[in-house]
Amino acid sequence: MLSGAPPTDRAKHEPDHMRYAYRQCRMRSGNSWWSLRSRRETLALRPGRMPSSGVVQKKTRLDTSRIRAAREAIDPVFLDTPLYRCEALEPGLGCTVSIKLETANPVRSFKGRGTEVVASLLADGGPRAVVCASAGNLGQALAWSGRGRGLDVTVVASRFATAAKLDRIRALGARLELVDGDHELARERAAAIARYDGVRLVEDSLDIETCEGAATIGLELVDAVSSFDAVLIALGGGALATGVGHVLKDRAPGVEVICVQPLGAPAMTHSWRQRRVVTTELTDTIADGVAGRCPIPAVLDDLLLVADDAVLVQEASIVAGMRMLLDHAGLVVEPSAALGIAAILEDRDRFADRHVVTIVCGSNVDVDDYRRWVGAAPLPRL
Repeated sequence: MLSGAPPTDRAKHEPDHMRYAYRQCRMRSGNSWWSLRSRRETLALRPGRMPSSGVVQKKTRLDTSRIRAAREAIDPVFLDTPLYRCEALEPGLGCTVSIKLETANPVRSFKGRGTEVVASLLADGGPRAVVCASAGNLGQALAWSGRGRGLDVTVVASRFATAAKLDRIRALGARLELVDGDHELARERAAAIARYDGVRLVEDSLDIETCEGAATIGLELVDAVSSFDAVLIALGGGALATGVGHVLKDRAPGVEVICVQPLGAPAMTHSWRQRRVVTTELTDTIADGVAGRCPIPAVLDDLLLVADDAVLVQEASIVAGMRMLLDHAGLVVEPSAALGIAAILEDRDRFADRHVVTIVCGSNVDVDDYRRWVGAAPLPRL
């Protein structure tokens, strides 16, 4: 695939073996494209798969061979992202810190890995129209991946979503529909559009392609780093955590997988701790990218198998993490991307003298909001 090629040219330059490898691998493993849709709808409504019900799930929905094949479907611009030790952060955190930087790409988040897999399958004989709900990053990524393959993309979002994210979705050529509510209402509206218009619904974290695309980050971690003790992963819908976690448990089982979520959006963390779906009425966090209220049962099943811990952090720690990443790493990030640093700040003793990898997952942030948050943040204690 030609990274950065014009939208109309990219698909024709994509070699056949790259376009079809993931689809063929899925068919061999029993996950055909067309059977997945019915299974997705079933899994979304069937909490009986939960271990708390007495049905023990021993394997995640993910497959490492499919994850390897997924790399062939993803534009190289999203792959092999920087991974480096950031020594400037270490005095203030008390541990060895490596950053996996997922913002140096056309959509400034890790989401393009998953949407590239989705779009490649749709371009290979699937529906040409697609709809998703998004807090902003998935919508940008699907718009970018769909534009390059001639797909008709509709994104449903809250009108209260970050303006910079909404502007970028429009700029990438997607149709944008706004709802007067939060992300959960946007999910309902996207599902209704798919149902009534007969278009393909892409549901982040539930659709296995979004998880297995994100899981390619895990492959890069275990291939590039000789030794690390823990990885800190932002937890929202669960695609990033279940994807990376699956690979680490398969390839580096000694690494501790720690998911991090804001105290003001704790639904998935509470669900993980109680081993059942726990919903919340509201969210109250600046980390809009992980502000879900209604965890998906099938995704929670996977998370229970791959996460060693799930922790909640305060808003002040998130902002302090953003400030540290700016001051000591030169990175402007959105709040969700600072969750890993926030977790270390709140529990330095836990991570003392350990080698920790934190995934910096996105940098789509409104400039005025960023200045207000980070400019007012006190300097973290060194």
